[in-house]
Amino acid sequence: MTLVITAVAAIITGVLRLARPVIGRKIALGVLALIYSGAALMWLVDAIIAVIEGGPFISFDPTDLRSDSLLGGCVVVLGLIAWAVYLLVNRTRRQT
Repeated sequence: MTLVITAVAAIITGVLRLARPVIGRKIALGVLALIYSGAALMWLVDAIIAVIEGGPFISFDPTDLRSDSLLGGCVVVLGLIAWAVYLLVNRTRRQT
């Protein structure tokens, strides 16, 4: 489920960046899309390794779904925090 959540976040930010290129460049949506794409790629590799080891690609056990969804939400929030820090650092560099 973490893979699904981060992939959806990457797709949404990528589409927003491409749909509104002026706004996307101004607030660096490409950076946010790269953060989420990297996270989705990491979870994809994790899921592939789990399948190779004989586990399920996505577990539909309610406990696993809840914890994976919470982890996916945390990844999205941490991506937003990292993006905000990037924007703050970039803004201070431009002003000096």
